[in-house]
Formats: sequence, structure tokens, C-alpha cells
Amino acid sequence: MKIDVSLFAIAVVVPVGAFVVPVAVPHRVIPLALHSTVDDNEDGRYSRRSFVNHVVTATAAGTVSTLSMGSKPAVAASSTTSDLAGQIELPPMGLGAWAWGDSLFWGYDKKNDDVLKDVFDYAINNSKSSTTLLDTAELYGLGRSEELIGKFSKDYDQSKIQVATKFAPLPIRTRASDVVKACKKSVQRLGRPIDLYQIHFPNVWSNAEYWDGLAMAFDKGLVKAVGVSNYGVDATRACHDALEKRGIQLATNQIQMSLLYRWPEQNGLLQACDDLGVQVLSYSPLALGMLTGKYSKQNPPQGPRKALYEQLLTTPDYENLLATMKGVASSHGDEATLSQVALNWARAKKTIPIPGARTLSQIQKNNEALNWNMSPEEVALLDREAAKVGTFIQPGANPFPKKDLNTGLRMYDS
Repeated sequence: MKIDVSLFAIAVVVPVGAFVVPVAVPHRVIPLALHSTVDDNEDGRYSRRSFVNHVVTATAAGTVSTLSMGSKPAVAASSTTSDLAGQIELPPMGLGAWAWGDSLFWGYDKKNDDVLKDVFDYAINNSKSSTTLLDTAELYGLGRSEELIGKFSKDYDQSKIQVATKFAPLPIRTRASDVVKACKKSVQRLGRPIDLYQIHFPNVWSNAEYWDGLAMAFDKGLVKAVGVSNYGVDATRACHDALEKRGIQLATNQIQMSLLYRWPEQNGLLQACDDLGVQVLSYSPLALGMLTGKYSKQNPPQGPRKALYEQLLTTPDYENLLATMKGVASSHGDEATLSQVALNWARAKKTIPIPGARTLSQIQKNNEALNWNMSPEEVALLDREAAKVGTFIQPGANPFPKKDLNTGLRMYDS
């Protein structure tokens, strides 16, 4: 196996019949193939061979599957929505646990689990809400992230903790029962029911079957609410309508959203979610660390993120945005940081940011974003400066399936 690490994908060269096929595996899958691992066995783990087989099978079928990655949103409670089951109240900010198990993109090492436990403890014990939201997925470390959350949460009042996790719609998983089966394994790793269960990303087919699977998991009491991730306008509406027929509310859509990635606001996705009463979770609100101000030409990020950072530096617009963010931060006290500015911008857009944290310092600074809010004038100023930056990820660069091949439904647009 030859592995070529690029910004968003690994090219895994594998034999398929008589051919040698390069498989584009997006960055949130990268660590999974290299980490010991979720096989369809009783303990809920994958083997490395099983994962590669998933990828090879998808390629042979001509498909590419992919993963993602304020004030509380004002959920429009229409008379229809208010009667649906599966409503969920979420805190104004969550904690993303992608890095808790991801060895390649984030450099996870199990010897640092004690530090992650400290981060978890701080998040629970210093919550500014009645609950603490943790976001994970079966593919984060191939179950490792879920296992850590389950282990860390054992000694806590479970009513104080909300866990959101995700089903990976690999192309060979095409039935509603596949969603339920995977959900049960996530429950096993977490050691508790799931508060919010999400479809991680669109597939090239069988998307409607997944929505039935969400409803089945809900009806069986495995999950308290259901959502999607990386869904576009049309797909969000279609999933909402399908669940509504089962008497269930589509609770959330988890999408990439940050000062450097504003497409969901520009193409109507945020408005569509608001119209449907679907809460938006914004992942990568710190733009993979590019909005923290911690990097420089002399100290760039390492790994796949380095190329992205270098691309941002090709024009002065990125550094001008950071300078504007510093100005906003300075008006909110000496302790306000660029990260807090980025998080409060996401909150001002009526989304729930879910920044990751691997150290106590990171979780402490992130939590302090909830101590202040941004003015409309500051939001407008940041919007203007952010609009000038054209060197970050563009929607077309994200390899999510754009349409369901069977139905023609547009699945992804931002």
C-alpha cells in the first residue's frame, strides 16, 4: 500500500481485480485506515483490513464516500414542528472530539489520554449550561473517540452530559438496518443511549434508507434525537419531510461553518434550516486552527494542514482578517482571544459551534467565549473582511457526493 498524504485526502493505491486504483479518501477518513480499529464483530471494532475492504469495494463500484467535519439558535417552532417527537435542547456551544483518536491528522497518542480526561472533566465541571455537549463519530479513531467518552463519563451524572455521534454511510451500507446495527455498536462503546445520532455525510445512493434507519433507531429508544451532517438545502428538506411523516423532527444539520467558510450562509442553507426548525451545529469553527492566530511563517501547522496555511498566506487578505479579529478581541477585554472571536461569530450566525480541544488551555479559552457577545457592527465588519479571503477551502474541493445517483436528489452544495 502506497500512502500519499495531501491536504484533504490520502491516495491509497490498492489492487482491484486486474487494476491498480488510487482511492481518494478524505481527511476525516485518513487516520482511520492507519489506526487500530470498527469490524462488524460483537465488540464493535473494525479491523484495518475491513476498513480497506470498505474503501476498495466502494471504488470498484465507482463511488467515493467522504466525511466531514452565540446565542442559541432560535428554532422556528411551527405548529407542525412542535408536535413532532425528537425535539432536543442543546447548549450554545459543544466540544468536538474528532482529535480524540485521530492519529494522523491530529496526532492522537493514547499516552495523552490523561490530558484528554482533564479536558473532559473541565468541560463537565465548568459548563455554563445545564448540559455539556460532546460531538464524536464511529469513524473518529474507528471507535476510539466514542470509547474514551464512554470511559470518561462513567462517574458523572449522565443527565448532565449530551453525546452526539454519527453513522458512516459507506457505500456497502445500504439498508436502514445498517444504521440501527451501527447505532447499537456506538451505544455499546459509549455505554449509554445516544442523545443525537447523525448521518455523517451524504452517500451516492441509499440516502432515503438511512433516514428510515434514523427513525428506526429513534423508535427503538437507542437515540433521543436524530440529525444529519454535510447535507445541502435540498437534502435537508427531503430528510426533514421523510422524518416528519414518521412523526419525528430532524433536529440538526452539522456543517462546516467559519469566518473562512461562509458558504452555508450565502447559498441559503442556514435559512432553510431555520425555516424547518433544524438547529445548525458548526464544525471547524476555528477553520482547522487557521483562525486562532497561533501560526506564523516560522511556526506553521504540521501535517496536511501546512499546505492549507501556506495557501492562505499567498495574499494579504488572510492576515488582514486576523488583524481585524484582533481589533474585535481587544474591545472585549485583555483576555479575549482570536478563537473567541471566531466562536462568537459562529454563535452570532445562530449556529452552535463545536470546537475541538486537546488541552486544558484550549478548553478554558473556548469556554470563555460564552462570557461575551459580538455586536452587529462587529459581525458586519468581520463579514466584510472575511469575504476578501478566497484562498481557503472552496465547496467544489470537498469530495462529498453531490447527488444521489438513484433519485437525482442534490445532496451537497456547500
